[in-house]
Amino acid sequence: MNGKITGILSVLLVLCLSLAAATADPWYKLLESQFLNLDNLMNLLSRLALYGILGIGVAFVIISSGIDLSIGSLVCLCGVLLAILLKVDYQPERPLSVISIEAASRLITVAEAPRSLPAGTVVRFTGGVGSGLVLTVDSVEGDRITVRETLKRDERDGRLVQAVAVTSMSSDGLSLQVPLLNSASVGDQLQLFLPDGAVTTQKIVSVSTAENFTTLGLARDPGSKYRSGASAVLLKRSQRTPIPAAILLVLLIAGGLGLVHGLLITRLHLQPFVVTLCGLLIYRGVSRWLTNDNPAGFGELQQVLGPVASGRVGLAYRGEDMVFGIPIPFFLLLLIAVLAALFLNRTIWGRYLLALGRNEEAARFSGINTARITVLAYVLCSLLAAVGGMLFAIEFSSISPSSFGNSFELYAIAAAVLGGCSLRGGEGSIAGVVTGTAVMQVLNNLIVLLKIPQSLEATIIGAVILLGVLGDELVRRAAARRRLKS
Repeated sequence: MNGKITGILSVLLVLCLSLAAATADPWYKLLESQFLNLDNLMNLLSRLALYGILGIGVAFVIISSGIDLSIGSLVCLCGVLLAILLKVDYQPERPLSVISIEAASRLITVAEAPRSLPAGTVVRFTGGVGSGLVLTVDSVEGDRITVRETLKRDERDGRLVQAVAVTSMSSDGLSLQVPLLNSASVGDQLQLFLPDGAVTTQKIVSVSTAENFTTLGLARDPGSKYRSGASAVLLKRSQRTPIPAAILLVLLIAGGLGLVHGLLITRLHLQPFVVTLCGLLIYRGVSRWLTNDNPAGFGELQQVLGPVASGRVGLAYRGEDMVFGIPIPFFLLLLIAVLAALFLNRTIWGRYLLALGRNEEAARFSGINTARITVLAYVLCSLLAAVGGMLFAIEFSSISPSSFGNSFELYAIAAAVLGGCSLRGGEGSIAGVVTGTAVMQVLNNLIVLLKIPQSLEATIIGAVILLGVLGDELVRRAAARRRLKS
């Protein structure tokens, strides 16, 4: 195994030197090459970190003599789930559900009688064909509300939202006063609208209350036309799930899916290829269904989450500007790599995993619960796919469920095979997987810098996997010949 790692490190070094020379002008000025450009190196480290996490996960499965083709789709599903769980909504307080509007009698029937809606209250109708109507309450009897304005058409469905009048607005439009609004908080939104239907939504950045008025600071000026005659609706901010809970839930779901993979393989004796290929199709389909095949993102939370995936720890500065830094995900990769190496080489479960891959029947006769170890390998693979998937999703900020994560399983498998993991099982190292991932990312960088057509990317990945398998087979045969001679 040490020989394999040395070999792949040599390949990485030769590849880096060759690419540096190929992108330098003249070729011997390596330090001025595009490849050794600091921005390019930071990007390479970031790619290495994210794909390396996936590679370590799939290495556990390959060492157990299995395969996992669902990684790319699982990455997509985990990214989509995180975006859905962290979705931020802005909704008005206590809206009234409208059952019907009778235009001739100016009568609105709601689902339940309003608690307090005195005559003269301004309300806004939303959700129906006539959405955006600004109305004034004339009288209320039970669940029947009569308005003063002439209505143009009958309506069904929709909702009524109570509004307050804007009593004054500053000349710069960045603050306004409304009647006492105790429920307003920083981070909520204020929807301003005029009787003619014009509407704008502003973020609340400050709240102060004095006597019978609330002063609200706005993120930007809504415009001069809202200086007088405007009404406002408070939209309360609600986040579906706290960030730590959302991350934990995604990890639990991914771990559960890995458990299902392992049980189908060990209990029903299905082929790993078939199980994970079905997972590839199922998870992609579920991701597209959950989002209605629309892109998913993190919205305003991207500012909070973004530094986790794209932030850097600065090492070199020019003045106040950072010129080189280590991406934060790279430190996470190092942590995962160290823990994975300790697990594989220093724990009884890691030794069981290696024994399982070398000879499952012999391992079983030795008293190893091979089914449990196989399940563990698939659970670990899915958990690391979830970690990588969430980091990828945060970095990209927008997830297209039809394409996000495509071919990621190929990169992970290629990295593991290049790093010395035998597809026959029973052999592999975490250091080798990280090195193999680095080779794959340098090859991808080569395609970009040398302007090789992107259509050849899959060809190069396939050739790399083939060469890795061929090398593994040649090494195995050479070792076998040496054992026979001795």
